[in-house]
Amino acid sequence: MLTNLVPEFLEVLRSSDRVSAYLDYFERHASLLEPYWSNYVLPGDSPANPHFFDVIRSTVTADRADLIAMVEHTDLEDLALGAGSRAAELLGLDTSAEIVLMVGVGAANAGELVIHGKGVAFICVEHFTATRNKETHGLGLSPDLIPLWVAHEMAHVVRYTSPSSRSELRRLIDDSGGDYSYWETGRRTSLRELIVNEGLAVQAAREVSPGHPEWEYLGFGRRQYARVAELAPVISRAIEPDLSGSGLGLRLRYLSGGMSVGARTVDGHVLPERSGYYIGSQIVQYAIAEKGWKWVIRASAEEITAIAREATYPALRIAESA
Repeated sequence: MLTNLVPEFLEVLRSSDRVSAYLDYFERHASLLEPYWSNYVLPGDSPANPHFFDVIRSTVTADRADLIAMVEHTDLEDLALGAGSRAAELLGLDTSAEIVLMVGVGAANAGELVIHGKGVAFICVEHFTATRNKETHGLGLSPDLIPLWVAHEMAHVVRYTSPSSRSELRRLIDDSGGDYSYWETGRRTSLRELIVNEGLAVQAAREVSPGHPEWEYLGFGRRQYARVAELAPVISRAIEPDLSGSGLGLRLRYLSGGMSVGARTVDGHVLPERSGYYIGSQIVQYAIAEKGWKWVIRASAEEITAIAREATYPALRIAESA
């Protein structure tokens, strides 16, 4: 259930020719690293991308003192396995899944993949050294947050791969031959499903790894969390007419970063990046309370939002026929 690639990456750093050593490492683990790169780093065939070698060079020449110190003092495998076990029990894991500890190339701190039908939850440990690192783009998160993100990604894995999952995402992944694509699912999945999907992951992380500040479950800073909470009614009104729609722009607007201020401005308010995580976490709480985790993680977004609508959550007073 657990693959730890961190020791191999540290071996790359000890090589006299780090770029060649990384290419060998990439080739050995291409079945994992190619989907990681194409979904989270360079879309498409990453080795053919002209920036591929630039990213590798910056990755293997960056100062890694923070990473090395963290690895020496942290039992990464124990943190990941404990959280994975708790998440599997909570969610009723009923398919093959893998947790991967790795050093990424400055992209997401954690993520999910489905590779030939197998779910993968990966953690990029360079973001969890408790020290911001401009050279590696490390976020400076505490290692204590690794269990939170393992649970978050495991929720996605179960929703995407469980034989009894009724989610749109599982159907789209099945239609693609059992492989997950961030870009294709972003284009084809309804915003309702995407927001519910992230809301479930946020709540699963809260259940598996309790005791953190609320903003950490959402991947926010303290100020961003306060701003999203303040603007929740505005965000809800903005999302409402888009819930049945699909398109990569909607995913990026509400669930990602990088969109312009203009693209995130509604009624004179600039919506904070990734504000859909907050709304999703509010929507799903009613179904969790009423039906329990094993049902809700497999339910369709329509089933989940119907329960929330019955509970009179304002963001969902919409016509489902829209």
